[in-house]
Amino acid sequence: MILPMEARLVDALPRTGAWQFEPKWDGFRCVATRRGAKVELTAKSGKSLTRYFPEIVAALAKIKHKTFTVDGELLIPVGSALAFDALQMRLHPAQSRIDKLSRETPAILMLFDMLQDTDGTLLIDRTLTDRRKALENFMRGLGRNATLRVSPFTRDLAQAKRWLRKAGHGALDGVIAKPLDQPYQPGERAMLKVKCLRTADCVVGGFRYATGSKDIGSLLLGLYNEDGRLDHVGFTSGIADADQAALKKKLARYRGGEGFSGNAPGGPSRWSTERSAEWEKLKPKLVVEV
Repeated sequence: MILPMEARLVDALPRTGAWQFEPKWDGFRCVATRRGAKVELTAKSGKSLTRYFPEIVAALAKIKHKTFTVDGELLIPVGSALAFDALQMRLHPAQSRIDKLSRETPAILMLFDMLQDTDGTLLIDRTLTDRRKALENFMRGLGRNATLRVSPFTRDLAQAKRWLRKAGHGALDGVIAKPLDQPYQPGERAMLKVKCLRTADCVVGGFRYATGSKDIGSLLLGLYNEDGRLDHVGFTSGIADADQAALKKKLARYRGGEGFSGNAPGGPSRWSTERSAEWEKLKPKLVVEV
């Protein structure tokens, strides 16, 4: 098993050096391997994804070559966007449910690297330039294929910046920069990734205590809707011990408010727990930049 080479988050695309830029897709990273009749899909965690994407397995099993390893991203396109929730729904214990979803919302495998060619030769010690040529030759021999795609790339910084400006509005999640003259480094953060970050000013409508404690566990955040009501939209990460005293003092001044006047915490969602409805209301005066 070859673990995928990963990327390190940076603030900007590199301006110097030999780089290949590719879209950062919002999906499940996947190394796909064919050994005779056996096809394996492996996540970057090392866990198997094979049973969850039967349509991808079938597409790879139809290829005339009996040996290869490719690196890519599992995606489910819906219109001009990618449905990450649809990918998460595939991780289901019932095979009948998985088979149904694979027909209703079929996935694609967006390929961007080749780690072993069709004669069994490992390519991980070769440069990205050579590996990309091998991938394109491999895909060219398959003809048109709706399930297997090749990710576009550019070596032009200006084009990569244009991709980055579009990120977050459709299929793109950002831009990946890969060193052209370096080998594949399994499990290492040898690539760079830049994401298009947005900020929002959220109103603090309440807070939750930490489990079994009187420390502040998280702040509950809201945004005003079109009717002027404050809807709960999320919560902060944990509060550091060093910040607890000052935060408790600040929050004490705003206790006793109405909290959220629109959708309140505790509604049904995939993140709901038995503690979701347990929260303290605040006057909507504090603002947090997210």
